[in-house]
Amino acid sequence: MDVVLEKRQVVRAYEFYAPVYDFIFDWIFAPGRAAAIKHLALTAADNVLEVGIGTGLNLPLYPPTCRLTGIDLSQEMLDKAVERVQNLLMPNVTLKVMDATAMDFADNEFDKAVATYTISAVPDPVAVLREMRRVVKPGGTLVILNHFRSERRVTGHLEDFVAPLCTRLGWKSNLAMPPLLKAVGLTPDLVSRVNMFNGWRLVKCANRK
Repeated sequence: MDVVLEKRQVVRAYEFYAPVYDFIFDWIFAPGRAAAIKHLALTAADNVLEVGIGTGLNLPLYPPTCRLTGIDLSQEMLDKAVERVQNLLMPNVTLKVMDATAMDFADNEFDKAVATYTISAVPDPVAVLREMRRVVKPGGTLVILNHFRSERRVTGHLEDFVAPLCTRLGWKSNLAMPPLLKAVGLTPDLVSRVNMFNGWRLVKCANRK
C-alpha cells in the first residue's frame, strides 16, 4: 500500500520537533552524517547545497570557510540553524526557507549537494532529487543519506505496515531506493550502510547529465 506524505504533515511535524530535534537525533545519527559530509570530498572552491538542513546539525562537519547554502521547509528548524552559524562563525553560510521541489536557484549553480535524513521526509522525493540534479553542475556530486525500504522480505513488509503511522510523524518508512534512483536517472557510485544496525544507506552519485 502506497501511503502519501503531505506537505502539511511535514511542516506540522517539524514545527513540533524543532525544540527537541537535536536532543533526539544528534548522537544516534551522527556517524552517518559525518560519513555523508566526508564523501562530499569538499575543496575550498566548492559551492555546496544542503537540502533539508534542519537545525544545522551538519554545520560543524563543514570546513569553516565553506561556501554553503542550506534550505529547509521549516522556519522553526532554520531558526536553530541560524544560531549555530553565528556560534560557529561561518560567514559563508546562507540559510533559506524553501520548498525543495521548486528551488529558487539557477541551473548548474552548485558543485555538490547533500541531503541527510531528508528524502523520506518530503512529499515528493522524485521532484526533490530532480531539482538537486538540476542545480548541480554536470559531473558534480550528490550525496543522499536516508533510510530506505529493506530488501529483506519480512522487514520490508513491517515497514509497509507501519507506514501510515510514520507519515503522521513526518516521514515515510517504506521508500524504496532502486525505483527512486531510476526515476531521476541517478546511478550510484557508492552505497554503504551506516548507523545503528546498518539501518540507513549512504548513496553517492555523479551528476551525469
